[in-house]
Amino acid sequence: MLTSPLFWTLAAGLGALFGYANPWGQLPALALLLPAVLAALGLAAPTPWTAFKQTWRAGSVASLVCLYWVYWPVMHYGEVNWALALPVPVLLAMGMGGYFGLFGLMAQLSNRLTPILGTLFLGLAWVAMELTQATLLSGFSWLTLASAFVPWPILVQAASVIGAHGVSGVLAMTAVGLVLGTRSKACLALALCGPLALAGYGWLRMDAYTETTPAHSVALVQGNIDQSIKWDPTYQTETVAKYLRLSRDIVAKADPELIVWPETSMPFYFQDETPLRKPALDFVRNGKAALMVGAPAYERTTGPGSFVLYNRAFLLTPQGAGMDSYDKEHLVPFGEYVPLSGLIPLPLDMFVSGVGDFVSGRNDKALKAGDLALGVLICYEAIFANLAQERVARGANVLINISNDAWFGATSAPHQHLQLTALRAIEQGRYVVRSTNTGLSAFIDPLGRIRLAGSQFQELAAAGMVHPRTELTPFHVAYMWLLGALWTLMAVFAILIIRSAPRADQNRSLR
Repeated sequence: MLTSPLFWTLAAGLGALFGYANPWGQLPALALLLPAVLAALGLAAPTPWTAFKQTWRAGSVASLVCLYWVYWPVMHYGEVNWALALPVPVLLAMGMGGYFGLFGLMAQLSNRLTPILGTLFLGLAWVAMELTQATLLSGFSWLTLASAFVPWPILVQAASVIGAHGVSGVLAMTAVGLVLGTRSKACLALALCGPLALAGYGWLRMDAYTETTPAHSVALVQGNIDQSIKWDPTYQTETVAKYLRLSRDIVAKADPELIVWPETSMPFYFQDETPLRKPALDFVRNGKAALMVGAPAYERTTGPGSFVLYNRAFLLTPQGAGMDSYDKEHLVPFGEYVPLSGLIPLPLDMFVSGVGDFVSGRNDKALKAGDLALGVLICYEAIFANLAQERVARGANVLINISNDAWFGATSAPHQHLQLTALRAIEQGRYVVRSTNTGLSAFIDPLGRIRLAGSQFQELAAAGMVHPRTELTPFHVAYMWLLGALWTLMAVFAILIIRSAPRADQNRSLR
């Protein structure tokens, strides 16, 4: 039974379920079962095709137990019958499983290398796989292995040097080294050196961490607005009143310089001069705090449609109540737009309702609120390393993540989303202020340490101190060099594997 692919598939699933963030209980080390199982299945497979099939199956199961929550917004807010909604996460997991299948295929091909080179190769292959997940077909960088270890911040500080995907590669190399440890003591030693190196660097970075800039008080507000009524016009005035009440409460307690409301906290076109917008403008004009709000926005065009839509963050400043904005750049496929909609003959609303027709924003600067230069990441933009990289390159000294995780209910998604966001803080060495509609709202320091502002599904207003930082992490400076080095090394290993193929085939024929 212990040699059965089914057994190892279930082991990969259980490792992913309780290794990654979830509402029931998380033990990060269990996440290493996923790369370990994939490597073991791939290495033992007689052919590359067998390796792909077995690891695709295991990867699909692991993806499903982490991404099961996709059915929730599809069924509850897409108005899709449960029988049609349940297959959606299955199909997504099968697609994600394809990436893991490719990793298994590379594990099978690594048999042509020495065990120690094979271990190094598969560590790099895991990084390449995660980067491909983050890029191909719009990208869905959700199952980053390093995110599972955010509860143990000492092990993920190296993300400030090699990025979160680089940390994932070291962790995957550790798992592979343990698998190959039966063949080579050098692999076992390498497996032990990986986490020791991560922990050693983490200890040094956390021990040396100091604040060198003045503290600024920032507040976040969590309205806890029911998603099913959020866009009902009869509740719009009540929604504005709730956010203003909570904001006045936190101003009285903490006197913040900036208050952050969640993504689409204002369920109307905030850019228009309407009675709904006026209370928020008056609040800013009569106070000292800047205010960031999320709302849909539009721009009139002369094309076939009369306007285009944006998912926008507005920044209102008390000096004359000026208004600046950021438009979301990386949109959610099938949530905010329909991929290849011009090539698909059937309209999506035949199957699901509520899909927006948004367009990507064009932004070129951080939003300024006094000494705070704000790099905005709306919703799942926070899971992409390159977007946080761009925000800091534009001058951001603090990162702001506004989101509406009410879409996901009481599932694993909000917990996973939060831990992925913490990786951006470490990579860029910036504080992250995260304001969501129903949670999990949080303050995250540059070491990725999370301080929750409160529980899910409750209204709250909380203040925290952030320090604007202008220094750049080694990861930020070497970002493009790291990408170039990765693909160069992958090319070198590919040449080694191809050159060794005839010798491997000959050895098999001799046996």
